[in-house]
Amino acid sequence: MKIIFIKDYNNKGKTGEMKEVKDGFARNFLIPYGYAVEATEQNIRILKEKEKEKELKKKKKIEYAKKIKNSLKEKSITIQVKAGMDEKLFGAITNEIISEEIKNQLNIDIERHQIILEEPIKKLGIYKVPIRLAEGIEGEIKVWVVREK
Repeated sequence: MKIIFIKDYNNKGKTGEMKEVKDGFARNFLIPYGYAVEATEQNIRILKEKEKEKELKKKKKIEYAKKIKNSLKEKSITIQVKAGMDEKLFGAITNEIISEEIKNQLNIDIERHQIILEEPIKKLGIYKVPIRLAEGIEGEIKVWVVREK
């Protein structure tokens, strides 16, 4: 029997994959437990439509990421912090703080896990921080860490 997996199942199949399996396995396990549906013409058409929608969403996400990358190129954010005499910060600047400041100062939503910091910033200065916007698209923003007045 030909089926279409609608959920991943161990090593048998992944979501959206069409496979030939034994009738009993399909009828008694995969279909009743919601792992698969029978590969009828209608279900195959639905699968193809979902794949097209997925591709369209991916293209839109990439276009949006490119637009944000271009807008970040020209901009920078300033973070004011308390620091000692040797320019060491009392605390550290993390990707979460940078994310909040981008939202507050530039009104651009970037999640903290998209900001790539190898380690938190612990000194005053100017830093170029890389940001992973989408698959294969990385931008960067200039972060000015200055002493609080």
